[in-house]
Amino acid sequence: MTADAETRIVDAARMWIGTPYCHQASCRGAGTDCLGLVRGVWRDLYGREPEAPPPYTPDWAETPGEEVLRETMADGARRHLDEISIEDGRAGDVVLFRMRARGPAKHAAILSGADRMIHAYSGRAVVETTLTAWWRAKLAYAFRFPELED
Repeated sequence: MTADAETRIVDAARMWIGTPYCHQASCRGAGTDCLGLVRGVWRDLYGREPEAPPPYTPDWAETPGEEVLRETMADGARRHLDEISIEDGRAGDVVLFRMRARGPAKHAAILSGADRMIHAYSGRAVVETTLTAWWRAKLAYAFRFPELED
């Protein structure tokens, strides 16, 4: 990914900052959840979304086997983004978090710098925060957006 592409992705994600949290939504300024943020940035960069996610619960900590989105978030990302190693993640990349050791990877963010991320979480809004050691310990996957056209 070029530096220009990284900048375009991070700039698109920053446009969502302040959007209130709303489960299963993806409307900049009105409401979004973490997956909705990634979906919205995709639309901002590429136009139409390649697929719609299935309905999913807002709980980060489902027990294995009970969640429709269980690994669908990672599987969907693999269909449309390029999977990379977590260690190779850089600004503009999408990361997924597993909130429990054997739970689903259900929280998404877009990296905005070496130790920064943009994400939405329940009860808050889209924010840019530090990727702390607590968050790093929960990293499960990393993905890169496909090449952007000029």
